[in-house]
Amino acid sequence: MNIHPFTVAVMLKDGRKYNEICDHAVTAETIARKYREYSELDFYACRIDHRTASLQEAIDHACALELLDIRDVSAYRIYEASLSFVYMRAVQHLYGNHVQVRFPNSLSSGTYTLIRAEMDADAAEKITAEIQRIVDADLPFERRVVNLEEMEQFLEEKRANNDLKLVKSAPDLNQALLYTFDGVTELCFHEMVPSTGYLQYFGVERYRNGFILRYPRPKSPQALPELNVRKKLYQAFAENSGWRRIIGIDCAADLNEAIENGRIKEVIQLAEAVQERKIVEIATDIIHTGKRFVMIAGPSSSGKTTFAKRLCIQLRVLGAKPLYLGTDDYFVERTETPVDEEGKKDYETIDALDLELFNTQMEALLKGEKVDLPRFDFQNGTKVFGERIASVGLDEPIVIEGIHGLNPRMSEGVDEAEKYRIYISPLTQLNIDDHNRISVSDVRMLRRIVRDYQFRGYSAAKTIEAWPSVRTGEEKHIFPYTDQADVFFNSHMLYELGALKNVCEKLLQEIKPQDPSYAEAQRLLDFLKFFRKLDDLYPVPNNSILREFIGGSIIL
Repeated sequence: MNIHPFTVAVMLKDGRKYNEICDHAVTAETIARKYREYSELDFYACRIDHRTASLQEAIDHACALELLDIRDVSAYRIYEASLSFVYMRAVQHLYGNHVQVRFPNSLSSGTYTLIRAEMDADAAEKITAEIQRIVDADLPFERRVVNLEEMEQFLEEKRANNDLKLVKSAPDLNQALLYTFDGVTELCFHEMVPSTGYLQYFGVERYRNGFILRYPRPKSPQALPELNVRKKLYQAFAENSGWRRIIGIDCAADLNEAIENGRIKEVIQLAEAVQERKIVEIATDIIHTGKRFVMIAGPSSSGKTTFAKRLCIQLRVLGAKPLYLGTDDYFVERTETPVDEEGKKDYETIDALDLELFNTQMEALLKGEKVDLPRFDFQNGTKVFGERIASVGLDEPIVIEGIHGLNPRMSEGVDEAEKYRIYISPLTQLNIDDHNRISVSDVRMLRRIVRDYQFRGYSAAKTIEAWPSVRTGEEKHIFPYTDQADVFFNSHMLYELGALKNVCEKLLQEIKPQDPSYAEAQRLLDFLKFFRKLDDLYPVPNNSILREFIGGSIIL
């Protein structure tokens, strides 16, 4: 077939644009190699006319081609998926093709993995060396798109019953990828880089019963992040394994089948009961320790407000009379809000709060004094006084929630002996399958898309566009202080992705190709295809943390 010359409009991450004239079909990788010298970083993926694609995809017509390095979330996911495939093969080379490798959750800016085999004392070093050998060999990832019938046939022949259960239980999952690498073919739900030579940055560290697979982060694309394992986070994920066994939901297929066969009401009740039990345990511990200054912190869309108010209820059941406060009422006057590097008002920084007033009032409350608590008027950008005069008994707790709750500056005027710190986040308990984990960040973004639409009138596009700045603020102001926490609370519900899909799917589908958030919306829609929609949200209790996002809460 003769192809007339066509122009590919090439764009790099920094906005530079070039026109590439082609007289025959080429892969995106061929073009990417020509423009690699114009970029500090390697390209791992691309967007063709706003659609995220593999570098192996053929281009035979005029189009816009955006080359993506690891700073783009889609390219980052592709790097992670490709390295995970190589890691699995490296383990199998060393310990046998029969060995199973699981990727249950993230940990210390990497992925925590479990290997079902007797491991040597120097296993981490051996696996690292084997990965390096595979990377140096620059082995290709051979890619083929398959439909539903082909997926099922492949999985039946391979006797991959768990993946077959997933494919049959997810009604919207109609396409996947078969990747052949190093003589092994696997059904994959993520694109891969063209070859192993792209995977120059990695590390493997042994931790407890497993290993941490390390790789660069978008903020440090050419180096491995510092290894800083948060023990309480590890313990929280370990606790989740017990919750999954109690509820009987371990992966996406289990949830889909529960929705399909009508067991979802029981799943919801068990998930909510397990979470309520944890809140009771925390409330009991607060009473036992006698600490009165309870600080709750967590990233966006973690369910801080509902959790704080449910904790107050349990404290009251135990005989206490807690005072609930939110740090948002302590914003400085809007005219005094600090600005970020781009000159925009920075509401995420702790300096956007009136720390002097907060600490003065907290000290007074702990002494039993009456205090005129502010209410921040967000419409006028100022604090209003005279509406809430409060005090607490000398043995009663104060419960405060806000993103900076664990930052020492937030409560520097309060005696350390009085402080009880809680970190809350939806630590995803189930995975797509053994090899594909669910990102905590993706769950929080879906929650925020739904909440912003329900209660703030924001479109999904607007929420997606704002998400990178939210994440930047969390990395700077929240995550560095998680080690300060006395306890971690997991606000994720095992059934929630089916419920979020009910609202979120149509919002994401409304985003048009020309919108800057289109590619990310498509990535999230592809992710939601693994889950069956929970059409009836009535069984979700009206005091559930999930109601903070989908609506109908009696707590807020």
